[in-house]
Amino acid sequence: MIDTDKWIEIFNSIQRHPLRTILTALGVFWGIFMLIILLGAGDGLQNGVEYEFRDDAINSMWIRNGTTSMPYRGLPKGRRIEFTNEDYDMLREQFDDIEHLTGRYYLSGDQMTVYKDKRLSFTTRAVHPGHRYLENTLIDAGRYISEQDLKEVRKVAVIGKIVKQDLFGEEDAIGKAIEIGGIVYTVVGTYSDTGGDNEMRIIYIPVTTAQKVYAGTNRLHQLMLTTKDLTLEETKKLENKIHAAFAARHDFSVEDRRAVSIFSAAEEYQDFINLFAAIKIFVWFVGLGSIIAGVIGISNIMLIVVKDRTREIGVRKALGATPYSIISMILQEAVLITAVAGYLGLLAGVGVISLMESMEVDFFRNPQVDLGVGLAATLVLVIAGALAGWMPARQAARINPVEAMRS
Repeated sequence: MIDTDKWIEIFNSIQRHPLRTILTALGVFWGIFMLIILLGAGDGLQNGVEYEFRDDAINSMWIRNGTTSMPYRGLPKGRRIEFTNEDYDMLREQFDDIEHLTGRYYLSGDQMTVYKDKRLSFTTRAVHPGHRYLENTLIDAGRYISEQDLKEVRKVAVIGKIVKQDLFGEEDAIGKAIEIGGIVYTVVGTYSDTGGDNEMRIIYIPVTTAQKVYAGTNRLHQLMLTTKDLTLEETKKLENKIHAAFAARHDFSVEDRRAVSIFSAAEEYQDFINLFAAIKIFVWFVGLGSIIAGVIGISNIMLIVVKDRTREIGVRKALGATPYSIISMILQEAVLITAVAGYLGLLAGVGVISLMESMEVDFFRNPQVDLGVGLAATLVLVIAGALAGWMPARQAARINPVEAMRS
């Protein structure tokens, strides 16, 4: 049963010293507020980083050519390494752990693309069929580049959603002829891409067609692949094996990482995961430290409260108040101040996090705080409030009534 008189006394005590109560509660309020803000901000940053990975498969590797940085077997440094179709074939034939593989050939600059009376410039890339799995390409209509397109050097194109809208509007694009850089292609597919609008302003054509029509060479500018279900350690081993294979094929040292560089999305992603795990630990350390500081402040203030009310407590004991009733009164006041301050800090923190959600920044997205975290923080606050009031309450219970009334 609720002791109404006791709660009235607690509220009267708080009302008699409003400034002291506010300053006491401020420490706990600020501690829980900062914990919620830091957790939400950390979550928003992590979501932003994961959003940046949305367009590329997490198990992807990007192989880029470069320039040798050291001499090797009589060959000077500074040699430019060039990729060709033979490099693509080597990867496909020698490495069973590769799931999807593609080369890229970039047409210089944006290409003038013509359909009827519309003339617009778009980026055009020449790729292999496996490219769609590296870029998370979603086919809206028609199909993607096929192996048969490569074998027959077909002049076909797969256009992005925005290219389709700009050139065709509501008209069906499949089977229509468009002119890209002066060459006529047939549209065989349209696609969407999770990478955003820029990725949907791209036109894809078969790599063999671009090599024959625009360059007269078998050169590739870049190679990309996805691995099968490998651990991070297995991925690193595969990366080293691929680098060694390129070193043997192009005559450069396996120690030369500038001749051919390999970017592993899996390694990069794991680095970010480890970083944010460390950030979360730091956030909890700072947040809990702030809460503990606030709780210690409450304990100190409650000691002052007990000292100020020494005569009153002595009178209560002289009239028959039990130690339990004295302890419960002090504990309840401490828990009340802690719980209310913590709850207000929690509400304020969640409110600020909600405002953060309106920020349209790629590297900071959807900051949230788990409901379980909020409930756990509230429970911790109640326990902390009880602990903060325990020592002052015990001191109050030990007051000698005679000595108290003399003071």
